[in-house]
Amino acid sequence: MSVKSEFYRIKRLPPYVFAEVNKLKAKLRHDGLDIIDFGFGNPDLPTPQHVIDKLIETVQKPRTTGYSVSKGINGLRQACARYYDRRFDVQLDPDSEIVATIGSKEGFANLAQAITAPGDVIYAPDPSYPLHAYGFVIAGAKIHPIPAMTAVDYLSGVKAALAAADKPPMAIVVCFPSNPTGHTADLSFYEEIVEIARQHDIIVLSDLAYSEIYFGEKPPSIFQVPGAKDIAVETISLSKTYSMAGWRMGFAVGSKHLIAALARVKSYLDYGAFTPIQVAACAALDGPQDCVDHARETYQNRRDVMVESFERAGWPIPSPDASMFVWAPLPEQLKHLGSLEFSKQLMLEASVAVSPGVGFGENGEGYVRMALVENEQRIRQAARNIKSFLDQQ
Repeated sequence: MSVKSEFYRIKRLPPYVFAEVNKLKAKLRHDGLDIIDFGFGNPDLPTPQHVIDKLIETVQKPRTTGYSVSKGINGLRQACARYYDRRFDVQLDPDSEIVATIGSKEGFANLAQAITAPGDVIYAPDPSYPLHAYGFVIAGAKIHPIPAMTAVDYLSGVKAALAAADKPPMAIVVCFPSNPTGHTADLSFYEEIVEIARQHDIIVLSDLAYSEIYFGEKPPSIFQVPGAKDIAVETISLSKTYSMAGWRMGFAVGSKHLIAALARVKSYLDYGAFTPIQVAACAALDGPQDCVDHARETYQNRRDVMVESFERAGWPIPSPDASMFVWAPLPEQLKHLGSLEFSKQLMLEASVAVSPGVGFGENGEGYVRMALVENEQRIRQAARNIKSFLDQQ
């Protein structure tokens, strides 16, 4: 085989549209332009000091810098179980129902590898975080995208797809609070999804990465539904909750059968996260939670400033219920550009970076996602730049 040949899995992946925007952003910054960056969901808030202190304390101890445990140290899995008990009134067995992951993204991707056979069909939301579909595409599955602007839309789409299918899918992916839309789902949504899954012998994979970034009702866990543990796995993350994105710390929890499959795959691929990071993660989960309240309040304030200032600039955008993102339809006068070209023009003409909606699926066309990772002053400056840009159209 020629080294120039395209590889099978690489051929199954579409061009990464975010790369085009990021390339332009890097060029403009290299040229000295100050870009107000809402494009990448990289938290700008500091990691809580008590978490940093625990990392420093632990890394200085003997034998903490060697290989760790692939499924996570026992103390961390116990801390995760306490979190679920405290937050959702859900009891988990740390030994058989929890695996610590190197961020929820790794856990989700490796679970797809563990459970997927070539040709399996997966129902995945559209728009959604790209990994929800392409983690399975890489593993050889076929994706059936379901419109998912809201939980109601997604549930209706799942039911319609099942009614029209010759056989049910192997798995259904759910993600609420949603990245990118910020929409939430209530417990009745999960009750119906679990009922459907149990009736048709379908696995449910629930991404709950934004469980603590909410601005109204607390988002539920799928495991608050009786019987969900038989058919579901849920991934959670410390990245946004504790501003620990680069620390790469998360969990997969739920069905013993599915968790065992994930743990077995991981045992071949990694030795787990760095032990001092796992110990520090225990301090995050078990320690004072006022830092989480502060982060939530900060994102809510930024959301409110963005919605109010962008509307005054001539770009009305909806206010999300949760997450650290705003999902905005393109301004009316520029809808013809499409989300990718609009994102490039916005950066060139207004020095504002956003993520084109088409990168989150075909149903994302006509939208952009904006991360609430710039302070309120910068958000207002972005609004002024955008007003000048729109006034010229």
